[in-house]
Formats: sequence, C-alpha cells, structure tokens
Amino acid sequence: MAAAAAATPGQSGPVPFKDIDDGSVSKHTPKEEFGDLVSALPRRQQSILQLRLYQGFWLPAHWVPGTVVFQRRFAPRPDDVVLASYPKCGTTWLKALAFAAAARGAYPPASAEHPLRRLNPHDCIPFIDEIFAAGEETKLDMLPSPRLMNTHLPYTLLPEPVTAGGCKVVYICRDPKDMVVSLWHFLRRAQPDLSFADTFESVCDGTVMVGPVWDHVLSYWRASVTHQDRVLFLKYEDMLRDTGANVRRLAKFMGQPFSAAEEGAGAVASIVELCSFDKMKGLEVNKAGTAGAYCAMPRDAFFRKGVAGDWANHMTPAMATRLDEIVREKFRGTGLTFT
Repeated sequence: MAAAAAATPGQSGPVPFKDIDDGSVSKHTPKEEFGDLVSALPRRQQSILQLRLYQGFWLPAHWVPGTVVFQRRFAPRPDDVVLASYPKCGTTWLKALAFAAAARGAYPPASAEHPLRRLNPHDCIPFIDEIFAAGEETKLDMLPSPRLMNTHLPYTLLPEPVTAGGCKVVYICRDPKDMVVSLWHFLRRAQPDLSFADTFESVCDGTVMVGPVWDHVLSYWRASVTHQDRVLFLKYEDMLRDTGANVRRLAKFMGQPFSAAEEGAGAVASIVELCSFDKMKGLEVNKAGTAGAYCAMPRDAFFRKGVAGDWANHMTPAMATRLDEIVREKFRGTGLTFT
C-alpha cells in the first residue's frame, strides 16, 4: 500500500514519522564536533557494538555525539510525549499502543487504512537516539503536535528541559531475566555465534549496552515516584496481564482519556487487538525489510515471542538466582520489585 501523504500545515499529531520524512533534511554527523570527547571516553566491545562510557552509562559510541546535542539543544514542546525503555523491554509494543491511542481520532484503530497496518511501529514514532546521532534532528520539527518520540537513554541523560517538566515521559521495564534472553536473540541476528553466557555476564557486571540495567530502570522509577504527573512507569508483565487497563492508563496520562462513548464503542479493545503481538507479527510489513539506520536489523527480529517467563528455557537455575539476587540488592529500599 502506498504511504499516506505527508503532514499538512495545521494538521494535528501524532502522524507517522515516515510519512513526514520526505528526504528534504540532509544528513550530517555531530561526531566531528564532539569527536575528541568521544575518543577520550572508556570503551568496550559488546557483540557488534562499540560502547563508550558516557555519564555513567555504556552507550553505543555513535550515539554519544548525538546524545550531547540532544542534551544541549533539544527544546521539548509542552504536549510532547517521550517513550523510554531499556532495550528489549517492550519498546515496539509500547510505541504501537501509544501511537494507536494518541492518534485514534485521525486513525480509528479498526480502520483497514490504519498506519500500523502498513508501517512498522518504529516507522511511526522516531527514535531520538538515532535521529540525533545522524544529525537529522530538524526532522522532529516537521512533526505536528502532539509529538511522540522514543529513546533508550536513562532518565539522568535526558535534557534538562525534559526532566524539569517540559513534557511527559512514559517508561516501560521488564523482568531482567527475560530482557537478557530477548537481547541475546536480537543481537544474534547480527552475530549468530554470540554466546548467551557472554551476554548474561555483561548484564551482571553492568557493561551491557545502555547499562548498568538497574541504574537505567531506577533512574525512571525514582522520577516516577517524585513526579507522578509527568513520568509514567509501566511494567511489561502488568501490560500482558491486563492490556486494556494499561492502555486506558496510558491514554489518560497522555491527556487523551477514553470517553464513555469510546468505551461503549469498544475503542480500547480495538487498540489492544490492533497492537496485539500476533496481529503485528502477522503483518507483511513486519515480516520483511529492515529497521534501524546505523545497524539495520530485520523487522521480524522485533517480534519473537512477546511473552513473560521465556528465560526459563535459556537460563540455568543458578544464573536466574544470581541475576535475581543482584537486582534485589540494587533495588533494595526503593519499593520496586519484579514478581
């Protein structure tokens, strides 16, 4: 199906990011401006990624210059919503649900013409980290308000205008054991011989991509406790148990609660069905092609199982106990648990 027309002046968002990306913004890279900063940072290799330790977190090296630009120059709009996550914790699902809920006025979820039926969720919502890494941040200015964007950066690395309340932030987390398994399977699509044990160890010692994982999760957890009006903290397992309730919670947080008429018409159920794992995995657009500018990954790599508890098929009891104990100790006294 052909792409829809690009957003027109005065059109309300959210609109699919791919529909407004008309190629008029030329790429440049901010690494020339901040190359010396990056080269001075501690580094390590994880699978296909070269990582640099920036402000306490192991970021892909090519993200660092863009992260600096993001931190220094990003100006949020008051109705922006930033979707945040640690990798492999439900990012794709959250993007689909948030887009379907926020854009339901322009794109009824039951419509055969809905953008999520022709576009991967990552094509609908821009990935801040890659956008800034490629020097394409002016594309974000082309999006009508309200804008939806996503990031894998921890809360402490977000720009001060964002953390000071310039917009709203939604974070999704997941049992770290399932995250490790999902991350390993994902990275293996680019490096088939990647060892599960090596991936597991990198998580445990904190040197994994965008890690330490617990510092990442806690940065958003603490912000959600302190600023409940502007930071929403979601758990993947809770969303699996009652997707509808969490879609309502998400829509209300974004300032677009479902009306009684919408509830009566089954709008929530339509969104849940449209964004269900089986539905998205079965769409042709999510079976072929690639996503990601720096390291293109097969689109079907974003739709493996979508379940909780798969860690038991990959992890020894001793490994599971070790990771649980690390997480329990790191989260001690915070009130955050995974059960």
